[in-house]
Amino acid sequence: MAQAKKILVIGPSWVGDMVMAQSLFMALKDQNPECQIDVLAPAWSFPLLERMPEVTEAIAMPLTHGQFGWNLRKTLGKQLQGNCYDQAILLPNSWKSALIPFFANIPKRTGFLGEMRWGLLNDTFKLNKQVLSMTVQRFVALALPKNQSVSDYPIPSLMINEDDQQKVVQDFNVDISKKVLALCPGAEYGPAKQWPATHYAEVAKQKIADGWVVWIFGSAKDQTVSDKINQLSGNQCQDFSGKTSLAEAIDLMSLTEVVVSNDSGLMHVAAALNKKVVAIYGSSDPQFTPPLSSKAKILNLNLDCAPCFKRDCPLGHTKCLVDISPAQVLTEIS
Repeated sequence: MAQAKKILVIGPSWVGDMVMAQSLFMALKDQNPECQIDVLAPAWSFPLLERMPEVTEAIAMPLTHGQFGWNLRKTLGKQLQGNCYDQAILLPNSWKSALIPFFANIPKRTGFLGEMRWGLLNDTFKLNKQVLSMTVQRFVALALPKNQSVSDYPIPSLMINEDDQQKVVQDFNVDISKKVLALCPGAEYGPAKQWPATHYAEVAKQKIADGWVVWIFGSAKDQTVSDKINQLSGNQCQDFSGKTSLAEAIDLMSLTEVVVSNDSGLMHVAAALNKKVVAIYGSSDPQFTPPLSSKAKILNLNLDCAPCFKRDCPLGHTKCLVDISPAQVLTEIS
């Protein structure tokens, strides 16, 4: 089959995974610079896709994560037939995620076999987790001939517009005359990925004493922990948790000097903005989903019980996070 000119990528449903998906888009462009890449993805991810120059069009996925929606998938697939895609590439491994490209009658439908997707896919890859140990490697592999090594991969790089930066500076009345430290204390997955609020506060107090400005980022779900950090640091931080859109958070983060973060979607955003990142890992595996940046420093104690991949510490102590001291993080910031 001739090289695909028009490609539909079925995107992931998490911020971090969508950032890492840019490596696939870059690899596709390396293979065929003239190809058009459209991405079917949740509408919340559009601010990320808009900052990826490889993407031509973002198409809203009308279904939420985990929703089956047979009729909606069939209807959308038939609507997409008119786009005449040459190839679909599926990043989710679920059976239902393969329905839309099938109903769209896209001639080449590429992805890992996943949930036994014989028939729905006709260009299947078998996943060898030892060879493709990282999420980004698995994404990029789908752009390459089968069995080709993914020893190297493009690094995500989000494009920032200076006008957008100036707008968020004005809209949020922020001070960028000093160095800015960003804190990202949330973790969608659960407490076993969250460095203690008391530790974040100690870092904030020290950097404020050093003359820095401290901003806290997160969603509305992170407001409780963000409030605690701010209170413990004398209410001297500027807390953006639940107060920005994703687009605004990206543009604000692009103005920071250093980002301290749990293993989270915002950690991957910071890495793709080429920020100095101090990434703190507890229950998750930094070998599987590391921040993709040479400027990132991973702090991980490598305890015998980690990574456990649990939402809550099964031993009840979360030492993998508690025992990473504020002093260690401050050393990496300096």
